[in-house]
Amino acid sequence: MADTHVLFVEDDDVIREATQLALERDGFAVTAVPDGLSGLDAFRADRPDIALLDVMVPGLDGVSLCRRIRDESTVPVIMLSARADSIDVVLGLEAGADDYVTKPFDGAVLVARIRAVLRRFGHAAGAGHGTAGGPAGERGGSRPGVLAFGELEVDTEGMEVRRAGAPVALTPTEMRLLLEFSGSPGTVLSRDRLLERVWDYDWGGDTRVVDVHVQRLRAKIGQDRIETVRGFGYKLRA
Repeated sequence: MADTHVLFVEDDDVIREATQLALERDGFAVTAVPDGLSGLDAFRADRPDIALLDVMVPGLDGVSLCRRIRDESTVPVIMLSARADSIDVVLGLEAGADDYVTKPFDGAVLVARIRAVLRRFGHAAGAGHGTAGGPAGERGGSRPGVLAFGELEVDTEGMEVRRAGAPVALTPTEMRLLLEFSGSPGTVLSRDRLLERVWDYDWGGDTRVVDVHVQRLRAKIGQDRIETVRGFGYKLRA
């Protein structure tokens, strides 16, 4: 992680300085700024590997900053919130964040979450999950590695998605989620399984992360393509 550059946007001086020191001790390079506008400038100037954004920062709040970053990049974003409030969590995730951490947080927990996000972004093809092999090529017909589900095509080798022939832009997290579904079409996948396989959580993470990302994915590939199975989870319509 020595070359991993973290952008950290936090207006509380004590939290900002203490967290920066903790991250640097773990080998991260950190740019720490106190407000959203400075964060946007730093993002554009430095192009960090990951962004940690506090929800409540002056100038440009964390949710708005996340939207601006997502308009320009698929760089992973973790939101930091002083509350586990549903509105804060959902707004951040809907803005394009990949995960969130509630304050006060333990430094070791934050580092673990950062590393988990970076691992899955480094393996957006779903390596180790079996999603790039197996049924690939059995559907879609003409091209190896292309899965077809109605008007939806998922290229598991080229990491491309098309809907009715038009390209669909997905974030790496959305792509991993779709690969998990497309690797088991028609099979109900529980939220806990998706947390473990997509978010790399081997503990009881917040299933709201899954629900919001499924909503975002549906908006891009078709609302009816992923079905909710109440009490159990979600499945991709084959």
